[in-house]
Amino acid sequence: MKEARKDTMLRSLGMSSHAEAVYRAALRHQDHGVVALAQDTGLTVQEVRAALDELALLALLKPSAQFEGRLRAVSPDVGLTALLASAEAELASRHAQVEAARAEIAAIAADHRSSRSFDGGTRLEGLDAIRSRLEELQRATEFECLSLNPGGAHRPEARETAAPLNEEALQRGIKIRAVCRESFRNDADTLAYARWLVERGSQMRTVPTVPIQMIIIDRKAAVLPVHVDNPRAGALEIRSPGIVTALHALFEQIWEAGTPFGRQLPRDSDGCTATEKALLKIVAAGDTDEAAARKLGVSLRTVRRMMAQLMERLDAASRFQAGVNATKRGWL
Repeated sequence: MKEARKDTMLRSLGMSSHAEAVYRAALRHQDHGVVALAQDTGLTVQEVRAALDELALLALLKPSAQFEGRLRAVSPDVGLTALLASAEAELASRHAQVEAARAEIAAIAADHRSSRSFDGGTRLEGLDAIRSRLEELQRATEFECLSLNPGGAHRPEARETAAPLNEEALQRGIKIRAVCRESFRNDADTLAYARWLVERGSQMRTVPTVPIQMIIIDRKAAVLPVHVDNPRAGALEIRSPGIVTALHALFEQIWEAGTPFGRQLPRDSDGCTATEKALLKIVAAGDTDEAAARKLGVSLRTVRRMMAQLMERLDAASRFQAGVNATKRGWL
């Protein structure tokens, strides 16, 4: 009867399926030669010879004392047990190497953290370091991720990096809330990404201006830019409980003032949108049109058009007069 040809766990001991089939057949028929073993296993003569060479290398065949010029199969209690002991020793050695590598990684990571650490936080130098740390933090998030986003359109590479992380977090039940500038609605790609996030369970609100870029993880850590005007230059990871609590309060205050994504931007009792009120405050503070455009995330042309409309509604011949009239009417 031919031996069944199949893969088994003996392959983990370095034995191929052909070698195992021949070994099993040789154990049953110690007097069978190459041709007979080929018939027993359904292998070709060439395949049997290759299997016999393999078994000899594994010390599972020895010269036969009964049949001259032939080999006998070594008892599995001896041959296979020896192979198993060798595999176990190799596994133990590999495990020791892995544990040594784990300890080395921990030491390198600790040294890396200490080189960037300051009292209550860590400094992250450059965009790569920031993104790498944000990936670590997001994967370790337990229940909540909050963010303030003062930018307008999101860069494509930033969306490509954030999308899988956000999706994985939402699938784990992480609550994501984000505040963005209203001007992001002017970019089709960013708008589509926002819809994608909201459809998957994120919450998003918009306000005319966002004071600073910020991410808060589990109300335990906050990431802020080192330079407000250049968030790509570096960031600070803050873990001081008092500071994080204050930053969380700032987020909640801005969140409450925001308009939920998907709703039409409301007008107040004076007929003004939040963006128009924000523009009046910016101009009243003495900022230029260019500065107002940067803060609102809109074009200079849009700022001038909005300001002209506001001046007309306020019966003002100048921006200064517009500010005075807006104050008298209680718009500011």
